[in-house]
Amino acid sequence: MLRIAVQAKGRLYDETMNFLEESDIKLSAAKRTLLVQASNFPLEVLFLRDDDIPQTVATGVADIGIVGENEFVERAEHAQIIKRLGFSKCRLSLAIPKDEIYQGLEWFNGKKIATSYPVILRNFLQSKGVKAEIHVIAGSVEVSPGIGLADAIFDIVSSGSTLVSNRLKEVEVVMRSEALLIGYPNLSEEKQAILDELLFRMDAVRTAEDKKYVLMNAPSSRVADIVSVLPGMKSPTVMPLAQEGWCSVHTVLDQQCFWEIIGKLKALGAEGILVLPIEKMIP
Repeated sequence: MLRIAVQAKGRLYDETMNFLEESDIKLSAAKRTLLVQASNFPLEVLFLRDDDIPQTVATGVADIGIVGENEFVERAEHAQIIKRLGFSKCRLSLAIPKDEIYQGLEWFNGKKIATSYPVILRNFLQSKGVKAEIHVIAGSVEVSPGIGLADAIFDIVSSGSTLVSNRLKEVEVVMRSEALLIGYPNLSEEKQAILDELLFRMDAVRTAEDKKYVLMNAPSSRVADIVSVLPGMKSPTVMPLAQEGWCSVHTVLDQQCFWEIIGKLKALGAEGILVLPIEKMIP
């Protein structure tokens, strides 16, 4: 049995649970307890505060964990990064009152900065030669300047709407963060085998992200031209239709280039273009 530590609530919890579900890990829909076992895979999920996950994995209480990179770096525990998961992306930034004039990092000299990430902030300030007072706060960091508790803040920024609502502006991005899969360094062979299977499933889910399966009808005389503009994984599938002179072409397109390619296909005579989502893709 492999034990994974995950955040008990919040955006990372939601995205982690979705990711496990897409990997066909079935967990009980009943009221969540501290420890829940999957019904179809040798995995049990331990729900914790996000800042407890790095230590829990580093000490072997959990075999693996999903945690924000910001928390992993802040705690500096001796766990290994197994995989970057690509979701729950954010940044850790310095922000100051909206009306302040900012011309560079020297603005922070002699200032008081409120944060929940003192280690990351201290290392950054030292590397830049900035001398500021760090005020550690666990709650709503963004309200600190407004109530006179600090001159600036260092906190997580996603959309930036929280800063705007507190009349703050982002002035320096210190680090970018995403969800990490971390692991205990000395897993047994049995647990490593379970982890390898879990990683195989995760890779199948990630590979399918932002991919579309596209089917179209095309004149046989234009198939070569159509194939030349398709950036599929390998050669697309081409099958003759019952109607003479026509073929069916199947391929996979990335969302980033989807509309550009679709426009080219239509111009080359493709018709009846059908687009389907891809749930998983095995490399």
